[in-house]
Amino acid sequence: MMMPIRPAELCTREKAVSAPGTPDPKREARIAAALLTGGSDRHYTFGLAMALVSKGVWLDVIGSDEVDSPEMHTVESLTFLNLRGSHQSGVSFLKKVSRVLLFYARLIGYAWAAKPRIFHILWNNKFQFFDRTLLMLYYKIQGKKIVLTAHNVNQAKRDHHDSLLNRLTLRIQYHLADHIFVHTEKMKDELHEDYGVSEQATTVIPFGVNNAVPHTPLTCGEAKQRLGISDGEKTILFFGNMRPSKGLEYLLAAFQQIVTRDAHYRLIIAGQRIRQFERHWADIQQTIRHFRNPELITLKIEFVPDDETELYFKAADVLVLPYTEIFQSGVLFLGYSFGLPVIATAVGSFREDIIEGQTGFLCRPRDPVDLARTLEAYFESDLFRSLNSRRKKIQDYVNARHSWDVVAEMTRNVYAGLLGVNPS
Repeated sequence: MMMPIRPAELCTREKAVSAPGTPDPKREARIAAALLTGGSDRHYTFGLAMALVSKGVWLDVIGSDEVDSPEMHTVESLTFLNLRGSHQSGVSFLKKVSRVLLFYARLIGYAWAAKPRIFHILWNNKFQFFDRTLLMLYYKIQGKKIVLTAHNVNQAKRDHHDSLLNRLTLRIQYHLADHIFVHTEKMKDELHEDYGVSEQATTVIPFGVNNAVPHTPLTCGEAKQRLGISDGEKTILFFGNMRPSKGLEYLLAAFQQIVTRDAHYRLIIAGQRIRQFERHWADIQQTIRHFRNPELITLKIEFVPDDETELYFKAADVLVLPYTEIFQSGVLFLGYSFGLPVIATAVGSFREDIIEGQTGFLCRPRDPVDLARTLEAYFESDLFRSLNSRRKKIQDYVNARHSWDVVAEMTRNVYAGLLGVNPS
């Protein structure tokens, strides 16, 4: 259980650093920022934070048990503040409410005394409407320059539960931010057209490759063996949270078609259910129960920890992203980081991120017949036949286009511009 953090303790965890508000001569001479993580997305936080400090930025990372990692406690210019604590489920409602309220109290106290003038919001916290409005205003009153990474311009619209209040509070947050990062030109256009955000206040940055997941000497053959998959089985991976927009039902329908023609296929479905989409998962389960060849489907329906992730990506011969709606997907780049080709629907930025025949193939969304055709074409292609030699080329491709070094350079330059200092 995490003990309450007293104000004097905020910046004295793990290593000796100055308390917020106390002048630090070394830090005064550099760009300093606070990364506000919302207590989630350790992979993105880790990649960005470690790259920023390598560029000379001094960071406070506001996180949780979920975001924490040992590496964040070994760098002089990075202070990790675990203000959120545990996300552990299975506790009483009152316990959940009390720990969220305690977190907000700590966060408000931190903002009152924090030295960094740049507050970079990676994700909002639990109470989205409060975060977008009153908390943003509070940061502005404290004289902070607010940078916001909009991973989704309007997530509620994507998940089909949008509302006038949702759009209104998004508009307020976008206009209170001093600068916004997005991952695609389409997202930049949507910010401008739907929310009136100026193009000058928006920067398109690459989605950095997940470098928090371990890559061990485990071979693809060993990974298949651990999952009980034979070398002759053509293995398809679906990986990620179970949302309706992920299109898993179309992949299942396509898989049923191809195994009627060739039983030497295996489908791995790995990822966790999301409470608000339980009905969707129930429908998926019903489909699997009535599947003609259920033994050809391997299920891992739970959170997949980092140290197990490579097992699934190395056991697979192709990653499939049958999404119906998306801007950009971190799972795509995670697959590429293992040298794994991707079959994805032609939505969002997949058209720009997938090179047909070299890093994967595209198919039509919501069309299991076309997905089945594309899967069979992939397993007949030169890309699959020469997969062992192609993996390194795919890894080189993603590292060149989605390097955290590039992301950090662009981010630091925006920080410097807002502060009116030389980025060097």
